[in-house]
Amino acid sequence: MYTVVEIKGHQYKLSAGDKIDVERIEAEEGSTVTFDQVLLVGGGAKTLVGAPVLGGAKVTAKVVKQGRTRKILVLKRKPGGSRRKNGHRQCYTGLVITEINDGQGGVMKAEVKAKTEAKK
Repeated sequence: MYTVVEIKGHQYKLSAGDKIDVERIEAEEGSTVTFDQVLLVGGGAKTLVGAPVLGGAKVTAKVVKQGRTRKILVLKRKPGGSRRKNGHRQCYTGLVITEINDGQGGVMKAEVKAKTEAKK
């Protein structure tokens, strides 16, 4: 089962057990967060599409890391010899998707996916 979720204005295609980095979310490491802006759930018997979101559907994730990306240098130059050098580091939150609930009784947990990968 997979889902499309909107998190902080960005859309992500996720499955249970996926690891993603999103824009910074105010949460402690080790805590769980829930996202209810589920746009689509598919991969099961039928695909559910929201208009614009699915009622009752939610995705639960565990916060693994709070960090910052590597530094990006921004150089601006103009005629006449003027120049400016700036740096930027974006804050992010690392998440692991633990559970997908489609709102109609279908639930997929990350533990089930981990066991099937171990058998391969």
